[in-house]
Amino acid sequence: MKKILFVCVENAGRSQIAEAFFRKYMPKGFEVISAGTKPSVQVNPTVLQAMNEIGIDIKNQTPKLLSKQIISESEKTINMGCMDKESCPALFMNDVLDWQIPDPKGKSIEEVRKIRDEIETKIVTLIKSLQENI
Repeated sequence: MKKILFVCVENAGRSQIAEAFFRKYMPKGFEVISAGTKPSVQVNPTVLQAMNEIGIDIKNQTPKLLSKQIISESEKTINMGCMDKESCPALFMNDVLDWQIPDPKGKSIEEVRKIRDEIETKIVTLIKSLQENI
């Protein structure tokens, strides 16, 4: 199984959305996980709402701490974006796709919907490229 890792700082928004969409569209032979350098206590409530609106329930997801083990077990890592350089997950890894998605923290539901939809588009494209390289 090839593991795909989505990372951001708090693992409460972007990387949780990406993990959920990857799980929805995931081809055979893949696993997915998300984590953060400074995980939040819970998933962002506005992110939960935006995902529920499209029939994806992530209320049982919990933010996870990015570890060396998670990094080493992953085939491909996608950095969702950084709030600051000190906690940026991309600093700790090689061969990282950096998507620079805006952080949904503190944003309105309308803005979070746009972020959600942008992530879904990128996930579909990523999966196509992964399938081409199998």
